[in-house]
Amino acid sequence: MLAQAEEHGEEISEAKDLYPAAGELIVGLIAFAILFFFTWKWVLPKFKQVLEERRDQIQGEMERAEAERKEAEKLQEEYRKQLAGAREEANKIIEEARATAEQMRRDLQAKAEEEAQATVARAQEEIRAERDRAFEELRAQIGSIAVELAERVVGQSLDEQSHQRLIDGFIDEVASGPSSDGNGSNGNGKDEA
Repeated sequence: MLAQAEEHGEEISEAKDLYPAAGELIVGLIAFAILFFFTWKWVLPKFKQVLEERRDQIQGEMERAEAERKEAEKLQEEYRKQLAGAREEANKIIEEARATAEQMRRDLQAKAEEEAQATVARAQEEIRAERDRAFEELRAQIGSIAVELAERVVGQSLDEQSHQRLIDGFIDEVASGPSSDGNGSNGNGKDEA
């Protein structure tokens, strides 16, 4: 047992070596208190200030990011509206261009029809004038032939008034067709002799 007591005594002496001396403990506590006081008084407020500034900075950045996100959404919505407006304006311009083109087509078609009608009217007028001129030339030629023929048949010269009556009568007879009274069947003048 003695061996156990010696062993136990050695353990107690080793345990005493683990505890600091009372003076060291008091100096350590005072140093800890001074260090704690300075930490509490100057370091901790600075640390809190740095943390507060960092928190404010992060919060400010988050608020700016949120504001920028909202601004971006607002701009995006404005761009969508502008794009829709531009599309609507483009469609309106296209419709106006179509309407203008259609109106121009109708105007050109109407103008072409008017010009065609005017051309037809001019052509008809020219035909009428040419027919009248040809008829007058034919009338003059027929009149000359009729007077010459009448002079030969009658054997005398006709005055101007008789000449015109003879021409008009001959033209009327030619225009109405052959006469049925038999006067024109013997035009050689032999039955008078």
